[in-house]
Amino acid sequence: MVVLYTEIQQNIMDEMERVWLVERTYSDDEQNLIILTYATMDGRYEFRKERAVTSFSGSERETSASLLVEQDNLALVDEKTRKQYADEVTRMKEKHDPDDAI
Repeated sequence: MVVLYTEIQQNIMDEMERVWLVERTYSDDEQNLIILTYATMDGRYEFRKERAVTSFSGSERETSASLLVEQDNLALVDEKTRKQYADEVTRMKEKHDPDDAI
């Protein structure tokens, strides 16, 4: 059986979820990390990405307004944070295209 390349691409895209940047926080430890938190449209799931503070210099190290991530990499958000994240996603979508650098 031959699977078309476009079918494979579609299967991969079906397993991906668009998330939007909702929060940036500094690590509490001595590692000089920034934690970027992205959330789904409804605020129910989050994706966290850690970056060294020094990695934020230069155009190659831009932070995107939105990412496509595998659904398996998403974590459930607690109930009280969901609305906050959903509101921030709405705000980000109104101001930015998914590929915008923040």
